[in-house]
Amino acid sequence: MKEKVVITAAITGSIHTPTMSEYLPITPGQIVDEAVRAYEAGAAVCHIHARDPRTGRPVADVSVMQEIVTAIKSRCDMVVCITTGGGLGMTTEQRVAPVVLCRPELASFNAGSINFALFPVISKYKEWKFDWEKQYLGFTEDFIFANTFKSMRDYCAIFAENDTKPEFEVYDSGMVNNVAYLIQAGHVRKPVYLQFVMGVLGGITPSCENLMFLVDYSKKQIGEFEFSVCVAGRAQFPICTQALLLGGNVRVGLEDNLYLEKGRQAKSNGEQVAKMVRIAGELGISPATPEEARQILGLKGIDKVNF
Repeated sequence: MKEKVVITAAITGSIHTPTMSEYLPITPGQIVDEAVRAYEAGAAVCHIHARDPRTGRPVADVSVMQEIVTAIKSRCDMVVCITTGGGLGMTTEQRVAPVVLCRPELASFNAGSINFALFPVISKYKEWKFDWEKQYLGFTEDFIFANTFKSMRDYCAIFAENDTKPEFEVYDSGMVNNVAYLIQAGHVRKPVYLQFVMGVLGGITPSCENLMFLVDYSKKQIGEFEFSVCVAGRAQFPICTQALLLGGNVRVGLEDNLYLEKGRQAKSNGEQVAKMVRIAGELGISPATPEEARQILGLKGIDKVNF
């Protein structure tokens, strides 16, 4: 196990909709406040998506993204990880635009295509706060989240031009092979940073056996790497605890899970971070500071971003 663990807070994402939780941050101000709460609770990294401040729908507006990340930087020194997953149906150009504009230290890099399915949750709700929500979720029954080898090659070039570290989002074992290929082809340099994303319908399910397999398989295919784990839904804290035991880092936050414990919704990202800090503390592990996280992940530094 590590003595220091990088805790990431995924603040709002593009999966959950406003009907699902009154605590889901929507406006730039709410997203910024939530990032700062996560920082104060012990998170060294925040993962950021932008939403329409009126309706909460995920948007590709780079001006909204820049407003959010600039405000976070003005209030704390945490590492800002900008999404390139964006929202469902966004073009590759829309998804990568925030990296070009903001030149962040870290950004998500989806390591392959996947049937990214959210539609089964529709049956749990009879009424919706906004008209777009049901249609947005239903769209995923016939949706492929496309990340082709050409788009990944293009992403690698853009990340390199902006000295932005890729956080490779690995939804299944085949994506480990994709990252290994990108290394072999010279598109990205080791050590890489992998994030095992578990629990999305279309990807690998969250279990102790599956996480151990992913870590072992990545060692065989890639060799040297740093990793983190995030889990959609109720297995978030158990599997993230296992990640600590395996020497990994962890991600929590309202993007991945709306609950703090069974039957009790989290009122903020900070509550989830604080719980993860407590669990890590019981294992003798401390949360890394933002500066320690920069050293662990090999980032360029907050002084070299464009926001």
